[in-house]
Amino acid sequence: MIHGAVIRTFAQSDVEEFAEFSKIPTINALTDDEHPCQILADIFTFKEKHGPIVGKVITFVGDGACNVPVSWIFAAAKLGFELRIAAPKKFQPSAALLKRAGGKVSCTESPEKAAKGADLLYTDVWVSMGKEAESAARIKALQDYQINSALVKLANPGALVMHCLPAYRGKEIDEETFEAHAETIFTQAENRLHVQKAILNWAVS
Repeated sequence: MIHGAVIRTFAQSDVEEFAEFSKIPTINALTDDEHPCQILADIFTFKEKHGPIVGKVITFVGDGACNVPVSWIFAAAKLGFELRIAAPKKFQPSAALLKRAGGKVSCTESPEKAAKGADLLYTDVWVSMGKEAESAARIKALQDYQINSALVKLANPGALVMHCLPAYRGKEIDEETFEAHAETIFTQAENRLHVQKAILNWAVS
C-alpha cells in the first residue's frame, strides 16, 4: 500500500525491525543511536561551501556519544575524511563502535587539540531529547566543551562552524560565534529539506 517509510523515534531497534519485516525502503530520520539524514545534509553543506570533504578534518565538540557524532563516525570511514571528537571520557563513543565503523577517527578530552587545523567545527546540544533529567549533570560535565572564538582561531583559516539546531547560545556555542556563522548554520538547516527529498527519490525510485 506504500512505497516506503520514514521513521523518527527513540529506539534504533524499532527502525531496524520495521525494515526487516516490512520489506520496504525504510529511512532513519533520527533515533537515540543515529542521525544519518542530518549528517548527509551537513556533508552536502560542506561541499557547497568548502568543496569535497575527502581528506579534510572534521571536529565535533561536546557529547561525542550521541546520535550526531555517531553518524559522523560512520561517514568518516565511507567518505575518507578525518574525524576528531573532543569530549569528556564519559561522553566519548565506545571502543566497540569505533572498531565497527573503522576510518580515521580519534577521541580526545582536549577541545583545543581537536580544533587545531580543523576544516569544520561542529557541535550539538548538551542535553538531547529524553535526557532532560540529566540536565544539571550534563551541563556541568560539558561546560568546557564550547565552540567559541578562541576555539575557532585554532582551526584552519576559513573553517566552517555548524550546529544541527536547536542551539542553546552560551552553552555548546557562544553568542558571538553563532552569529558569525549563522549563514552557514541556517543553510545547513535548509539543506535538510533538499537532501531528504533526494533520499526519498533514491529510496523509492
